[in-house]
Amino acid sequence: MGKPQVVLGVAGGIAAYKACELLRRLTESGHSVRVVPTESALHFVGEATWSALSGNPVSTRVWDDVHEVPHVRIGQHADLVVVAPATADLLAKAAHGLADDLLTNTLLTARCPVVFAPAMHTEMWEHPATQENVATLRRRGSVVIEPAVGRLTGVDTGKGRLPDPAEIYEVCRRVLSRGPAERDLAGRHVVISAGGTREPLDPVRYLGNRSSGKQGYALARTAVARGARVTLVAANTGLSDPAGADVLTVGTAEQLREAVLKAAADADAVVMAAAVADFRPAHYAAGKIKKKDGEEPAPLELVRNPDILAELSAHRGRPGQLVVGFAAETDDVLVNGRAKLARKGCDLLVVNEVGDGKAFGTEENEAVVLGADGSETPVPYGPKEDLADRIWDLVGERLPESDAPVEAK
Repeated sequence: MGKPQVVLGVAGGIAAYKACELLRRLTESGHSVRVVPTESALHFVGEATWSALSGNPVSTRVWDDVHEVPHVRIGQHADLVVVAPATADLLAKAAHGLADDLLTNTLLTARCPVVFAPAMHTEMWEHPATQENVATLRRRGSVVIEPAVGRLTGVDTGKGRLPDPAEIYEVCRRVLSRGPAERDLAGRHVVISAGGTREPLDPVRYLGNRSSGKQGYALARTAVARGARVTLVAANTGLSDPAGADVLTVGTAEQLREAVLKAAADADAVVMAAAVADFRPAHYAAGKIKKKDGEEPAPLELVRNPDILAELSAHRGRPGQLVVGFAAETDDVLVNGRAKLARKGCDLLVVNEVGDGKAFGTEENEAVVLGADGSETPVPYGPKEDLADRIWDLVGERLPESDAPVEAK
């Protein structure tokens, strides 16, 4: 079996130089990459660079090598087309089926998965025309990942920055692994919490837990690859933002509750993968608590934090909303899991055993997904992305029909 054939389209934006890193990751992981830049893109990165990095010829015009019919053949033979950066102009052309250069012709002939990684100024991204074009492309089955928030050209800052190339690569890898017919979350909005909350004792100390956020980030990445609009509420993770997810950073359980409830108002599914502190200090010390010689520390008084999972389950943001919880257990895993599922009122509960290097901070996980319908789905030990995909499988089976069906490619 030959190498997967990837077409890397590069539109004319300042972020074109970042596509070099994406190209490197694709080629080093065993993909054969054909770079198809627009004429404008060559003002930012020259043809020689693309050719040297990819090891393949580079063309921008339909008139180059006409005998090979490149405007048809390149798209026909591709296993994946990814456009990074995708400018507002390129998205408009793709949405309306315009084909005035080799890249837009390739997009029209491709019958494989297509990923767009937009990059532009905030005002251009938020313009109704761009948003309608993005909605059209997503409705047709393309993956249009959300741009990142950060420094743009000049002194501007806002949403519109090209996501980290490493994260774009992860989206491409997941899309390739699932194939063109597996974007079953297209048109859905999902909310995911990740990480561990921290409850401050004083300006330097806090009560926390060992959650790294890796399972929640795996859920976000797989949901993006399956076509969903993803809101990720991240608590103290220190991880790179997954490409395509709107990331909201929080610290405490109260902050996480506020962010999740707001985001869940129009969500099809909410997955509470974060480890939320059950308790917080009753009193916060404005100054660092000092150790006094010869004196024992004062007892630490705790109060309960809000039960976010139970609240989400009791007050759904919309009809048919699915709520998924996580339970980290150290003993009597399934017994405690069943009791928690009944107590919280969620639709699915992912139960995993923790401790002694299990689950927290690792790249692998295993779990049993319990359903309110009495189902029990074991997921064997493996990468956290595998568990994430199985969770989305179970969510997808339970979601009501979408009001916005995806057009077949």
